Amino acid sequence: MIIYKTPQEIAVMKESNQIVARVLTELRAMIRPGVRTRDLDAHAEARAFELGAVPAFKGYRGFPASLCTSVNEEIIHGLPSERILKDGDIIGLDFGVLFEGFYGDAAVTVPVGAVGPQALRLIAVAEAAFYKGIEQMKKGNRISDISFAIQEYVESEGFSVIRSFVGHGIGHSPHEEPQVPNFGPPGRGPKIKEGLTLAIEPMIAAGDWEEEILEDGWTAVTKDRSLSAHFEHTVAVTKNGPLILTVL
Repeated sequence: MIIYKTPQEIAVMKESNQIVARVLTELRAMIRPGVRTRDLDAHAEARAFELGAVPAFKGYRGFPASLCTSVNEEIIHGLPSERILKDGDIIGLDFGVLFEGFYGDAAVTVPVGAVGPQALRLIAVAEAAFYKGIEQMKKGNRISDISFAIQEYVESEGFSVIRSFVGHGIGHSPHEEPQVPNFGPPGRGPKIKEGLTLAIEPMIAAGDWEEEILEDGWTAVTKDRSLSAHFEHTVAVTKNGPLILTVL
């Protein structure tokens, strides 16, 4: 069941998402060669509490960290560790909080030091695909119109869309209905209506879209070990159209 939000609830969700945005902005400023991913996680967790929120991911379905740190071929759910970032890496930072009963969720992929042109273009396409998706968040359109727009753009740029993970509704729970795949034909699924709140999150790869899970039970990587990038913001449908709640 889709839970539509009132304007007042969307206002609280915006506050929650702005905490996420603030922390991700701080994390992006920390990214450089020599940084350990566990130090990024520690910063994100501490800052969430300082800003009056609770980290959303830690303990959720058993996840052991507050921040997902997905490096290079890692698609999503990368575990923070003693791993040290190197010049030329890219890292996906996925973070969420619970604030006054509502969840915020966003992700960005960030270059580490001097990064090659293909990696930079992959990051740019992941972000641009998000905006292609929210262009379809119009009343009367359907959920798969978002999916189709993302897939069409990503594939036109020569990259592939990860199919094992999807965007989702968000609000009182970090994952609500409906699911929002990043692929598929248009004109299907629920109609887009005012009060709908979604985490739109293109996850793309430079090579094949197939994935596998590492031995840690969480980290998803591209099967061919090609680079992957991820971009996510929470968006609400208002009477004036889509409103991005996570503004970095």
